[in-house]
Amino acid sequence: MNKIGIIGAMELEIEQLKKDMTLENTTRKAGMDFYEGTLNACPVVVVRCGIGKVNAAICTQILADVFQVSCVINTGVAGSLNAALDIGDILISEDALEHDMDVSPLGYEPGVIPQLDCSIFRSDERLKTLALACCQKVNPDIQVLSGRVVSGDQFIAAKDVKERLISLFHGDCAEMEGASIAHTAYLNGLPFVIIRAISDKADDSAQMDYPTFETAAAKHCAALVEEMLMQH
Repeated sequence: MNKIGIIGAMELEIEQLKKDMTLENTTRKAGMDFYEGTLNACPVVVVRCGIGKVNAAICTQILADVFQVSCVINTGVAGSLNAALDIGDILISEDALEHDMDVSPLGYEPGVIPQLDCSIFRSDERLKTLALACCQKVNPDIQVLSGRVVSGDQFIAAKDVKERLISLFHGDCAEMEGASIAHTAYLNGLPFVIIRAISDKADDSAQMDYPTFETAAAKHCAALVEEMLMQH
């Protein structure tokens, strides 16, 4: 049976999944603990990758090489870049890109990764459709949309930066890991999907909103992931 890799950047984003899974083995690698077992009768590896693109990429590569997962689900929180996405809503990735990749002095458009045939990484269509349907089932009181995740090694909390991410990249939410996971999954031929609960509006209110809403956001994401495993 296929083994599914589930990545969260923070402990809060995976703690419910760890509580609910049947743990069989724990492996420590690159400073990360990989929890192997079953969740809703589905073989899984659950891991906290840590904050930022480098940690997320290393984690995804280990899932591919060491655990030979068949797909990757990235769960967590994000700041909204889309006026239609309010705090508490959930975004399922259509695609993802790295907004802090900028080689424009050499003639590339911002966000373009030189010498790579792809800079916008598309989610697996089946996983995306499944995530949307499962969210509507287990979180019926929450709005769920699909859209673009933009990632970079910075917490977005300034209006001008937010507006740049919208105008240049047409992002729907901003965070710090998803596109890096998508990039690594793409290079390894792994299907992936990114699930993001909106914890703040990625503007001047972000520092105040984020701590308040991240716990509720993480619970909604965990419920969604567990339902996906039931249906997978």
